[in-house]
Amino acid sequence: MKLILKRPLAFFDLETTGTNIGSDRIVEIAVIKLHPDGTDEVKTWRVNPGMPIPIESSMVHGIYDEHIANEPKFEAVAQAVADFIGECDLAGYNSNKFDIPMLMEEFLRAGAEFELEKRHFVDVQNIFHQMEQRTLKAAYQFYCQKDIINAHSAEADTRATMEVLLAQIERYHNMEWTDKKGAKSIPVVGDVEALHKFTNLSNPVDFAGRLVYNDAGEELINFGKHKGKRVEDVFNAEPSYYSWMMQGDFPLYTKRKVDEIYQRWNAKRAAEKAKQSLPKQQPANGSLRASDAIKRDYQKPNTNQQSYKKKEEPAVPVNDDMLKLLADKFKKG
Repeated sequence: MKLILKRPLAFFDLETTGTNIGSDRIVEIAVIKLHPDGTDEVKTWRVNPGMPIPIESSMVHGIYDEHIANEPKFEAVAQAVADFIGECDLAGYNSNKFDIPMLMEEFLRAGAEFELEKRHFVDVQNIFHQMEQRTLKAAYQFYCQKDIINAHSAEADTRATMEVLLAQIERYHNMEWTDKKGAKSIPVVGDVEALHKFTNLSNPVDFAGRLVYNDAGEELINFGKHKGKRVEDVFNAEPSYYSWMMQGDFPLYTKRKVDEIYQRWNAKRAAEKAKQSLPKQQPANGSLRASDAIKRDYQKPNTNQQSYKKKEEPAVPVNDDMLKLLADKFKKG
């Protein structure tokens, strides 16, 4: 069935520095304007976001800092984007939750004239999720071709989950899959470790996704103003962030992992301070510093030095000549 349009429908997609609508920025926007007669127009703009692109984001969309270093800021192209979209309705994938609010943030910052009132919004992801439901019941019907008896009882749901996994392993045997980086693999196999890796693609530290691992196995903040930064780097720059998280409205397991990282970071810092405060090591045995050698030589008696102490001579017996000399000396004049 053909899509019937009363006015043009603008499909658009954004590549950004991240997923925080308030603080992240657009680096690329593409718009396909589909007209009621079936023709379309395409325009793409690359934008300098005025901030570094986190490496994790660049690895997803392939746009790095050097690619947009000489591109205009969004405010320079904002009105051109708004004019091209014109009075179109808007369509995208997850656009209602992300692309539309992100685009509006950029328009408002730039002061561009663009209103959402009287437009229609089509989010293709919502059609997908609602028509191909991602419930256990739907999965059981899809993979096992049967309905769950006593659905929502713990045992029945648990058994259905087990049967779905076994059916998935059979269904996807030797089926190739391509990840976001273009790497190909056969991920659904009868090996628990491999299934663990495939079902934890975001690599969370705390399951709630507030903390995630990077490719080097380092913990990163995954929300807010420090999104994409190493947790230890955040502690170095803002030690009070630990207290804020521990006192905040976060899951207990998240707090537990934050505390583990903090204790490890604190131990490293204490070890470094202790290392800096240690006295300098004495030289190895048999080796003296030059100053010690000089001091030793100075204090050592010098056997070659001439002694100025008068030598004692044996006493001479008193004789008559000596007595006569003494008498003459004290004779009264």
